[in-house]
Order: sequence, then C-alpha cells, then structure tokens
Amino acid sequence: MGIFGRKDNTTATPAQATGPDLTALTGDYTIDPAHTTIEFVARHAMVTNVRGSFQDFSGSLHLDGQDPAKSTATLDVTMASIDTGNADRDGHLKSADFFKIDEFPTMTFRSTKAESLGGEDYRITGDLSLLGVTRPITIDLEFNGVAKDPFGNERAGFEGKAELLRSEWGLTWNAALETGGVLISDKIKLNFDVSAIKNA
Repeated sequence: MGIFGRKDNTTATPAQATGPDLTALTGDYTIDPAHTTIEFVARHAMVTNVRGSFQDFSGSLHLDGQDPAKSTATLDVTMASIDTGNADRDGHLKSADFFKIDEFPTMTFRSTKAESLGGEDYRITGDLSLLGVTRPITIDLEFNGVAKDPFGNERAGFEGKAELLRSEWGLTWNAALETGGVLISDKIKLNFDVSAIKNA
C-alpha cells in the first residue's frame, strides 16, 4: 500500500540506489489481520474522542521498491465487525442511522495513486466505497521497516493516518446539544498499523 522502498539519501550511483534493500521489497503481500489495526476516531459531544476499530477485514498489497507509482493496495472491511467497546453504540452504528450493514455489508478501498514524499514517508490515494458512495481519500504513511518473523514470514510494516468528512459518504445522522454544537463530529480520523506478509 504505502511501502514502496526506502529512499537512499547517499551519493551512491544509480545502480547502488536501487540495490538489494529496495529490490527485496518488491512483490505481492497479504495484510495480516492478527497484527493489523484499522481504527477510527470521532469527536463526541464536542468534548472527548470515541475510538473504534474493525475486527474483520482482508487486504493485499503490490509493492514496487524501484518505482513507487507502480505500487497498489486493496482493502475489504466487514462492517458488522465494528467494535467501539460498547454493544449499544455498536448496534446503533450498524443500523439504518449509520452504516446500514444489511444493505451495505462491506467497505472497500482501491488505490489509484502512490508516491514517495522522501525518507520513510509515502502517500497513497484511492477510492473509498461506503454506503454505495465512492469518493477519493488520501492516506499518509510512514514505513516501519521489514523483518523475518520466527515462522519464516517476510513482513513489512507501516503506520498510516487520514481524515475524512463522514457526511460526504452519506453518514449524516446527528443530534443537537443544548449547549450548542452536535453530538458527533463530521470529521473522522483514521489510523492504521499494518503488518503485511510477502507471498511465497
């Protein structure tokens, strides 16, 4: 998704700048749900943040260590797996007021553009589809490195952040506060901690 290769800031020749470290990243990866977190944060009653996450999702990455623009990502999220730590709130979010999970059981992301920002920072743009609405979203990423785990899996990891206005996807339910303002913010923050395993 956003791990396109580590930028070499030395004065190496072009052949060295695209050496083994970059080449080793190139390939197809599967996101590991057991070690990946997809979290959202909403402002509640204008005074505090409420956090939630999705527990059931799948995704794949194609990383190109030498040409970031050729890297791609897909993500499919089961909306019924939403978890905010409160059963009543989760039930409301699954209802027709919000995600309408019976009609729209899945949220998807498909990348359309990837770019290096320098150093360990990257940016990926793609189409987020939710409630039958597809709109672009941009995710800023930080590459956390690569490692081989005790089971022989080659892993790549990164952290990502994004912001969106939920109203742009038709999520408009709200309630007015007596003191002014509304119960739930329109702006939603997204946080990602991703571990992806390189396919054999």
